[in-house]
Amino acid sequence: MIKNPRNLLWIMPLSMILSSPLWQSYVADFLTPRGGYDKKAAQASEKQSQDFTMDGVNIVLSSNGVVTWRINATRAMTGNTDQEVRMVEVDALYTGKSRNKDNDEEDSHITITSNRGSYHLDSQHLILRENVIIKKPAKNEEMYTDLLHYYDATNMLISPVDVDIKGPKFDLQAGRMDYDLSSDAYDFNDRVKVTL
Repeated sequence: MIKNPRNLLWIMPLSMILSSPLWQSYVADFLTPRGGYDKKAAQASEKQSQDFTMDGVNIVLSSNGVVTWRINATRAMTGNTDQEVRMVEVDALYTGKSRNKDNDEEDSHITITSNRGSYHLDSQHLILRENVIIKKPAKNEEMYTDLLHYYDATNMLISPVDVDIKGPKFDLQAGRMDYDLSSDAYDFNDRVKVTL
């Protein structure tokens, strides 16, 4: 029996050291990592994108600090890359400035609806598909198409497929349309037909 309890402090470590040949191999085996390192699994984990699906999405786009687009969708999700946002039942509002015939700036409001759409974050490219309807309330005009592209860098709306524009005094059909939002100028190509 030990008379002084302080002696226990040095007896415990000494007994652990002296008995280590008996237990050291078992502890080392227990602490050895299992499975190893899988390089392919680590690379796949790094490349995994941030996939999401959201309901009731609002996207606001601005140019030079001024809000130009408000895009609402009933559902949005990631596309083929993490730089693409796909949308379902899109309702967009464009508010910007355009130049009239006298080269004066005036407010321009355009509403666009479509069944599907996508927005590419890296190129600032909006694509609207299926039953695309563009309304210009100030001019009482409506345009119908199945594919519409918006390029933020050039401020252009481009429909590379058939378009139909109805105004108060005309009806226009064409195979392609380019529309410059900043100058309010149209360019129609391919089988243009106008009924006045």
